[in-house]
Amino acid sequence: MSAEDRYDAPHLRRNAANFAALSPLVFLRRSAAVYPEKLAIIDGAARFTYGEFYARSCRLASALKGRGIGKGDTVAVLAPNIHPLLEAHFGVPMAGAVLCALNTRLDAAGLAFILAHGEAKLLIADREFLPLARAALEKLGSSLPLVEIAESPSLGGTPYETFLGEGDPAAPFAMPGDEWQAIALNYTSGTTGNPKGVVYHHRGAFLNALGNVLTFGLGPDSVYLWTLPMFHCNGWTYSWAVTAAAGTHVCLRRVDPERVFAAIAEHRVTHLCGAPIVLTMLVHAPERVKRRFEQVVEVATGGAAPPSAVIEAMEKMGFRITHLYGLTESYGPTTHCAAQEGWEELPLAERARLMARQGVRHVMLERQRVVDPDTMEDVPADAKTIGEVVLRSNTLMKGYLKNGEATEEVFDRGWFHTGDLAVMHEDGYIEIKDRSKDIIISGGENISSLEVEEALYRHPQVMEAAVVAKPDAFWGETPCAFITLKPDALPTTGEDIILFCRDHLAHFKVPRHVVFGLLPKTSTGKIQKYELRERAKEVS
Repeated sequence: MSAEDRYDAPHLRRNAANFAALSPLVFLRRSAAVYPEKLAIIDGAARFTYGEFYARSCRLASALKGRGIGKGDTVAVLAPNIHPLLEAHFGVPMAGAVLCALNTRLDAAGLAFILAHGEAKLLIADREFLPLARAALEKLGSSLPLVEIAESPSLGGTPYETFLGEGDPAAPFAMPGDEWQAIALNYTSGTTGNPKGVVYHHRGAFLNALGNVLTFGLGPDSVYLWTLPMFHCNGWTYSWAVTAAAGTHVCLRRVDPERVFAAIAEHRVTHLCGAPIVLTMLVHAPERVKRRFEQVVEVATGGAAPPSAVIEAMEKMGFRITHLYGLTESYGPTTHCAAQEGWEELPLAERARLMARQGVRHVMLERQRVVDPDTMEDVPADAKTIGEVVLRSNTLMKGYLKNGEATEEVFDRGWFHTGDLAVMHEDGYIEIKDRSKDIIISGGENISSLEVEEALYRHPQVMEAAVVAKPDAFWGETPCAFITLKPDALPTTGEDIILFCRDHLAHFKVPRHVVFGLLPKTSTGKIQKYELRERAKEVS
């Protein structure tokens, strides 16, 4: 018998006792069993223990099954960060169905497309978005069972609490027989054309959630404030991660700096997540709403590279920043800027510069490389040579729903191609320089728009900045800066901005044009550079 056969003998193979499909559903079941009386959810005046959280999720699963919804069916939820959406993260997959948390910032046409493309079997809509739900259903042009999170339903749907009453909290639910089974459907921002449906599996959700627990230091004493939309990558899987740690979820209907500071103080919040725009809002909040806290508040940010000036300002206010990087296709975080011994002793500005890098692979990510996209060879770790970030991991999507061509393209040659351009530093930390479509090529030289933006954020009057390529007859392209000034900014001209940049950048990287005003953003808060590129063509 060969060595290989010896360790694969029939009696050593997996069976029902030693193998179970990985699924985040076990997190809630365990937390409810271990901490049944522990506070799980704070949502306004409402409070739910882990025992109640589990029972309500079981009721939801049972009610869905009672309506004929089961394996492979899509359940859509249109709601802000409130407890029914948390319950749906467990109750929907407990029924074997697939959760589609809808982006509340989309218009009716966008929602109707998703409901049709995902073939939703039922829609749960919060009272705040019932007019939007009505408009989406009208555009959908077909009937769809509706559950309304409202005391007095206005669209003829079933009240949410009544719907839960249809379910049995003791009804058994089946764990997925296959961990590759779909658990969630999320849609990309759809900056051009229709958005793509990203399919998550139970295995990836389980692993990425545990990776977040380890990376962010979550535990039973953690109090997590929901400043990150739960519809965005299922809250970067923190919906499952905080539950795995038996921490307390603090729901927040909308991100308003005054409410955020107040909630942190009232509930002694220890952790929160958000895109850089959230950090910018907190940094530039009126002094009257800002608070100092006894506890250090851990903040994870990602979605775009936060300027080091913003990181520096947050740290001065008592927040500690963890910089993450990821995509919808990777369940959120794949990379984090792990702090090294000795960084704490560095001057804040130098530490912020190091922290602004995207960093090293997430604990659950198998491999991350920066490669020449043509040859797939690794770029040298010289912090200069730009390549594409490619990933390989259990924490990547199954693929794009009903879009085999796009799935094959993004998984080309056995790697997930992010489309993000980066350099590799000598210490193994990556630094994103641009999206492949955002790099500016001027006179044959590559200019990172993020590098120019980093300099702009250092200007004392600048609140937000974005840099895109402007066509140029001589140079091919030149940098064009779009800037939003701080509310209390001193008078500032384009020439002031250009002169400032000349002191901080190589001259060929300095913007030749500066446009002031509000920056267009996607529904997830990312600056719409494609729109700015169109505007730049008209700038003279």
